[in-house]
Amino acid sequence: MRLGFFTMPIHPVGRSLVQTLNEDREFAILADKLGFCEGLFGEHLTDAAETVTSALIFVAWCLRETKSIKLGSGTVNLPNHHPAMVAGEVAMIDHMAEGRFIFGISPGGLMSDAEIFGNLDRDRNAMLVESINMILDLWTKEPPYNLKGKFWEISVERTMMTEIGQGYVHKPYQQPHPPIVVTAVAPFSKGVTEAAARGWDMISANFLLPQWVQTHWPNFAEGRKRIGMEADPASWRVAKSIFVADDMATARRYATDPDGPYHAYYNSLAYKLVKGGRGNLFKKDQKAPDSSVTTEGVVNDLVIWGTPDKVADEILKLREEVGAFGTIYYAGHDWQNKQLGQRSMVLLAEKVMPKVNAALGESW
Repeated sequence: MRLGFFTMPIHPVGRSLVQTLNEDREFAILADKLGFCEGLFGEHLTDAAETVTSALIFVAWCLRETKSIKLGSGTVNLPNHHPAMVAGEVAMIDHMAEGRFIFGISPGGLMSDAEIFGNLDRDRNAMLVESINMILDLWTKEPPYNLKGKFWEISVERTMMTEIGQGYVHKPYQQPHPPIVVTAVAPFSKGVTEAAARGWDMISANFLLPQWVQTHWPNFAEGRKRIGMEADPASWRVAKSIFVADDMATARRYATDPDGPYHAYYNSLAYKLVKGGRGNLFKKDQKAPDSSVTTEGVVNDLVIWGTPDKVADEILKLREEVGAFGTIYYAGHDWQNKQLGQRSMVLLAEKVMPKVNAALGESW
């Protein structure tokens, strides 16, 4: 099993933006030094807690300070961007990364972002499909393009001068394009099936109960079968909130205390999702009322915490529950205590993963 990370990220409202951005950059640099294979950053424009407004800009900032880790967008929220701009920026960053880039895409889950861009009442899933189709066309076709859709039109027919290169959209470094991944955030996600049928990979979100995570794989396998491919569990990434400490008392306190960073993370996230009509993500019984969702219950259900031995055992238990997967994504959380936050990553990489892979008979 490989180790990566996914971070939205979420920080306490009121923290200095300079501090949180630098902290998230340090997070990526440390992950690289510890041998994490890949890491993705989210983006949200209209949230005081979620402080990365452009995944691509942030990844570009981190590239020169990292050596081997693949970095990516988790995700570019396509309805909020013009497809031509995304095509050009992703192609550029893929060259900057010399292939160390993963292109995560989604329709975007933050409703205030949808509203500020005028997309609140639009079919954002349809916008995502149209956008990525246009992006892929721009990467494979030559000008003048002439792409016409319901939401966007793209052409340089009136202004192109091919003899000097004007009107040309650059192609990515990785051919035919960077790996494309989607984040599965719903039980029994049909979007996973459609993504798999297009050759894309998936990440199961860290805010889903294991019983809902396990519903993703059959749909992914169905999509791969549709295109005559066998689904490889090695391509499945499962994100999880994890905290590792040298002793149980510290682990319990930091991971579960109402004043701790994990509690703050899920208090913010669960509040948004429940208010947005997605409280079902946290319910074992889908018929239960939204009032049954509490931050304490969510933390208890979703956070793996403890000493290296306990965390290794719980990761193995998770794998038994959801099925075989290739990469576990460590979910990024605010470093309320920087020393403990960094120590958790060190212990995960140096103590937990070797135990997990020894039990699985795999190398680390």
